[in-house]
Amino acid sequence: MPKIKVNGVNIHYITVGSGPDVAMLHGFLGNLALWHLYMVPLLRKEYRVTTYDLRGHGYSEVPPTGYTAADMAEDLRCLLDALGIQRAHLLGHSYGADVSMYFTLLHPERVEKLIAMEPGLAALVHQRKHKDWIGWSAWVEKLEEAGLHVPEDKRSDPDYLLQLSLETPKFYGPTRGLPRNRAPLLKLLKTTTLMQDYEFVGELTLDAVRRIRTRTLLIYGHQSHFLNSYDYIHKALPNCETVLLPGGEHFGPLEQPELLTENVLRFLRESGEPNAVPDAGVVSCGSPVSEQVCDD
Repeated sequence: MPKIKVNGVNIHYITVGSGPDVAMLHGFLGNLALWHLYMVPLLRKEYRVTTYDLRGHGYSEVPPTGYTAADMAEDLRCLLDALGIQRAHLLGHSYGADVSMYFTLLHPERVEKLIAMEPGLAALVHQRKHKDWIGWSAWVEKLEEAGLHVPEDKRSDPDYLLQLSLETPKFYGPTRGLPRNRAPLLKLLKTTTLMQDYEFVGELTLDAVRRIRTRTLLIYGHQSHFLNSYDYIHKALPNCETVLLPGGEHFGPLEQPELLTENVLRFLRESGEPNAVPDAGVVSCGSPVSEQVCDD
């Protein structure tokens, strides 16, 4: 279980394969196993892939503070430095995508290409606080499928819903239906500033998104609960392509790993100027072509 101390925190990481560097960042309350279930065994054939547990997650150390996207972008910088990686492709999911975008904004010279899957962005969190946000009803529906009742006054309470979620089997992927390991997640939620830090905007303001000129692939599920974020980000990023995974919600690496990996590899392998001839199912940001869904 390799660990390395970066930015004052012991971080658990795995590096496999050879070739150009790819660093992969999981999302909120996840861990690096997300990538190894399907994607890493394919990516490692062409790339040197580094996955790691974000601070507080998986087997990494759980400090009481330091969970903003800015803090975690600094963790990433220190990790790359410690591993001798000067420039890498970044691939992040959910909060990991937020961190990847933050890092790219601050250190564009160190990012070859950026793949952002389902970023929410703290600067857009106000959209997800309204009681009518579609994500609340979807979350409650999943909990009630598992036999848990959610009181009416708790249906848009993130703290309550997170705690209740820890009592359910896993919702997605090959471990669907299996129990969760509640203890480390409870520790993370109850003893750290994670929930407050998640909303820290820092330098990644809405205007700053427009300054990220790194070539980017932006991926969301066609039924994602974060499509309001997609609506802003795909118009703001000046140099990106988009993919909408058909039928996908928020967890593409678990819901549709084959199709997701196919698009990731296509994007990583491409050379030359972006957006010249968009592939089927991929729409270049700023293109007059109407949005399409990526098909199998």
